[in-house]
Amino acid sequence: MTAINYAWSALGGDPSLLARITTVARADTLPSRLPVRRLARACVGACALAAAELGARRTAATRVPAVLVDDGAVAAAFTSERQLLVDGRAPVQFAPLSRFWRTADGWVRTHANYPHHRARLLTALELPEDASADDVAARIAGRSALDVETAVFGAGGLAVALRSPGAWAAHEQAAEVAARPLVDRARPDTAPVRGLPPLDAGAAVLLPAAGLRVLDLTRVLAGPVATRTLALLGADVLRLDAPWLPELADQHADTDIGKRSATLDLGTGRAAFEELLASADVVVTGYRPGALDRFGLSPEALAERRPGLVVAQVSAWGGHGPWGGRRGFDSLVQAATGIAVTEGSADRPGALPAQALDHGTGYLLAAGVLRALTEQSYDGGSRFVRLALARTARWLTAETDHEPEGGEPYEGPRAWLAERDGPLGRLRYARPPVRFDGGPEDWARPPVPWGSDPAVWA
Repeated sequence: MTAINYAWSALGGDPSLLARITTVARADTLPSRLPVRRLARACVGACALAAAELGARRTAATRVPAVLVDDGAVAAAFTSERQLLVDGRAPVQFAPLSRFWRTADGWVRTHANYPHHRARLLTALELPEDASADDVAARIAGRSALDVETAVFGAGGLAVALRSPGAWAAHEQAAEVAARPLVDRARPDTAPVRGLPPLDAGAAVLLPAAGLRVLDLTRVLAGPVATRTLALLGADVLRLDAPWLPELADQHADTDIGKRSATLDLGTGRAAFEELLASADVVVTGYRPGALDRFGLSPEALAERRPGLVVAQVSAWGGHGPWGGRRGFDSLVQAATGIAVTEGSADRPGALPAQALDHGTGYLLAAGVLRALTEQSYDGGSRFVRLALARTARWLTAETDHEPEGGEPYEGPRAWLAERDGPLGRLRYARPPVRFDGGPEDWARPPVPWGSDPAVWA
C-alpha cells in the first residue's frame, strides 16, 4: 500500500477519492535514508483531500475538488521554522542545552528550549541555574545514558537515551505504539447531526472550515501546525496559553499565523473557558495525556458538556504504556525510536532533514479533524481523533515504501516562500502546501503578538 493510500485509509476516507490527487514529484527534496519525502507528501495530500471533501460537502458539489501536492511546497512547509525570517533575522532553532551529549556508554538527547525545561534538566544534573554547556557535558559524560534519562524524567525534564531500531523494538513502549492505529478515531456517543452552514459554491475562495470555531490548546509544532492549517481553511482558531508559559517568540511567529492568541488560567478562568466551549466546534490539545484531565478537559468530559464536539489530541508517545504520560518532542522521539541511529550511526547520531514527525503528525491531525467534521455532518456523534509522534515514527520506519524515486528538478524552497508585514514585523514564511481547486493560497491574516487577544470568540 502506498503512503498516501495508507494515510487516507487510516483517516477512514473513501478510497475512490484518491484519484482526485495529482502529485508533482521533485528530486532531492527532504533527502534522507528513511522515506521522509513519501511520508511528508502523504500527510499533506491526505490533509488537502480531507479539506476538499469537506468543501464539497458544504457546497453540495457533485465532485470533490482536485488536489495538487507539490514536493517543493511540502519540503518548504516541513521546514517552515527554518525558512522563517523576522525583519531579516533567522531564528535560533535549538537552545544550547538542547542537543545530543556523550555519556559513559553512548548518547543522550535533551530538550531544553523552554526555561522551565532547562531548569529541570539542571536540577536533575545537580547543576546551578547558570551552568554552561561545558558543565552539562562534563556532568553527563560520567553517567550512563539510561541513568541520565531516568534522572531527568524524574525531575520533570526531557531527555532520552539514544536507542538503535532493535533496542526500541524490544522496548515495552514500542509494542504499545505498534498496537495502535496511525490515526486513532472514535465516536463516543450518538449526539445528533450538527448541521454545518452551507457555503456559497460561487465564492471566490473555497474555505471548507469557514464559520467553525476551534479552541487551540497546543504548544510546539505538531498541534500548532494542525491548527494553523485549520485557520488557513477558514476556521476561527483561538489559541489559549497559560499566562505564565509564554510561547517562544519565533515559534509563535511561524506556527500561529492565521490565528488569534489569548491567555487564560484554566484554574481560575473556568467560567470563561466554559463560555468558549459552549460554542466551540473543535478542541485540539497537545499536552501530554492526562495533563488537562484535572481541569475537566478530558475528551470524554468535553464531549459530555458539548455533545457533537470534535476533540483532537496529539502527544509524543501515545496515551498507553509506560511512557504514555511522558512529555516529548520530535527530536527526542527520533532519538528513542532508532531514527537518529538510522540517519547517522550509533557512534554519531543523525537527524531527519526536517522535524518530519511533528509536521507530518500535524497535517494528519488536521486531516482527522476535517474528516470527523465531514462524517459528523451526516452521521452525528461526537468525535475523538488521537495521534502520536511515536506512531508516526513507526509508520516512517516500518510501514512506508523505501524505494528511491526521481522527479522534476528542485532548486530550493524560494518559490514556495512569501513575505508580508504584520504586527510582528516583516515576515518571510513558507506558504501553505495544502492546495485544492478553488482553495486558499495563503492565510487571511498574519500572526499577532502572543497573548494579545481577549479570550472570547471573534
